[in-house]
Amino acid sequence: MKFCSNCGSEVTQRIPEGDTRPRYICDACHTTHYQNPNIIAGCLPIWGDEVLLCRRAIEPRHGYWTVPAGFMENGETVAEGAARETWEEAEANVRDLTLYAMFNIPYINQVYMLHRAHLVDGKFGIGVESLECRLFKEEDIPWDELAFPSVKRTLKYYFEDRKRGEYPLHIDDLRPPQKRIQP
Repeated sequence: MKFCSNCGSEVTQRIPEGDTRPRYICDACHTTHYQNPNIIAGCLPIWGDEVLLCRRAIEPRHGYWTVPAGFMENGETVAEGAARETWEEAEANVRDLTLYAMFNIPYINQVYMLHRAHLVDGKFGIGVESLECRLFKEEDIPWDELAFPSVKRTLKYYFEDRKRGEYPLHIDDLRPPQKRIQP
């Protein structure tokens, strides 16, 4: 950040009095600009023994499979955001949304909040952010083509939980992938 969104003057980064972290502060109007994590709302739409996945038509991870999810909008609940994203990406309506997995991803400043949901009437299409959408049985999941670690972990939790018939809330911290050192 270089300029204040309040008055347009230059900002500098420093720790404000009474705070513990560096913030961008306007040198003219003294507005403190906070930068906080983004919340990703999404869901795992279920139809019988299948789950709905979308092949991404956008970056990051263009062409890889994911659950319908995206940034929350102001003025909506997490469940409303998850339902909206499901419609935008898969032209699918969902019901009975239940928070199922939450992932703290501090290295990219995001928090994922994914819901289990039932696909209404098994109907779906292809939204503008998707190349294709498809229902998958567990044995057909393209595990090596999943877009994000949070998606892979959510699917693994779901199929394990389905065998037990219990669906607890899963909360995890995801860390950056470790770089391999070449010998």
